[in-house]
Amino acid sequence: MPTIRAASSFGAYTIHCGEGVLLRAASLIGRLGDSTGAFIVSSPHVWRHWGREIAHAIPARNRRRPILFDDAEASKRLATVEGIARQLVHMGADRDAILVAIGGGVVGDVAGFTAASYLRGVRLVHIPTTVVAQVDSAVGGKTGVDLPEGKNLVGAFYPPKLVVTDPAFLRTLPHREYRSGLYEVIKYGVIADLGLFQYLEDHLDMILRRDRRALARIITRSIAIKARVVSADERESGLRQILNFGHTLGHALEATTNYRRFLHGEAIGWGMICATLLAVAQGHLADHDAARIIRLIASVGPLPRLDPVRASSLRPILASDKKSRGGRVRWVLPKRIGKTGWGVEVPWPTVARAFTELPLVRKAAIK
Repeated sequence: MPTIRAASSFGAYTIHCGEGVLLRAASLIGRLGDSTGAFIVSSPHVWRHWGREIAHAIPARNRRRPILFDDAEASKRLATVEGIARQLVHMGADRDAILVAIGGGVVGDVAGFTAASYLRGVRLVHIPTTVVAQVDSAVGGKTGVDLPEGKNLVGAFYPPKLVVTDPAFLRTLPHREYRSGLYEVIKYGVIADLGLFQYLEDHLDMILRRDRRALARIITRSIAIKARVVSADERESGLRQILNFGHTLGHALEATTNYRRFLHGEAIGWGMICATLLAVAQGHLADHDAARIIRLIASVGPLPRLDPVRASSLRPILASDKKSRGGRVRWVLPKRIGKTGWGVEVPWPTVARAFTELPLVRKAAIK
């Protein structure tokens, strides 16, 4: 069963991957040392599907009743963090408590920020249950919540002490949510691993069918890439910025539609197509590589429509993105498949033109 190490300023931690690893959760959490209890933060949806298995995996003598909240993006707010923290107080959680986040990216982000803030920091364990959470958000220590003005504008770098990644969780994901997570896997191929990208091209049908071997391969490889990048640049001062490929426009799309139209990965899918067009327009990327990237993204399945969103409505959101400096947007653009640049400024007319071309470009890619 693969184990992957990630370094951080808080100390190294291990990501345990593999089918059935959930059954080892209790012993793995036990290795973190004495605690006054495992306080589970999850969602009603996840608990309905997996509560029994989780109860078996984490014995009652260490497990407190779960704190459940709606895991829609609209719940990723400071008010939710306050609500969880108050429940922890009433349940008697002290500085020796361990917060166990069981769910997708929203649960992980909210629980992680709560762990970073509650009593100025308690131990955190991630048990991610979606593709996006398993390959991306559970690794790297980014936690945070949204403001009306934009996504993840309040947060902290607070890495977990342990990550338990079991692909079995993915069996119960709705297919749209499952497909949404695959865009993040494509991201890793584009930014850092030509071999992974080629594997996705050659085996996408198996992956869409949730073939266990194919899933194990792409999840483990994606986690390894994420762990390597965040270990080298924990605070996003350089290399870690490549992980934002597709996220600049993607986050703006989520914000301008009030987080109701796009699943996170779907917005990133559109964002990656846009960044690919910008890379070609700026002379960073060859046409044939751009065609492969766009074709693979389009092959995953349909994306929600963009209209009536207009480029002009996105411009102020892009300028307030946390990666912008002085209102100047910094883009992550591929140079070739497996190699990426970051901190690239692109003239606004080029961005606006690329955005208007997105629907036609995607449509052409699936013919």
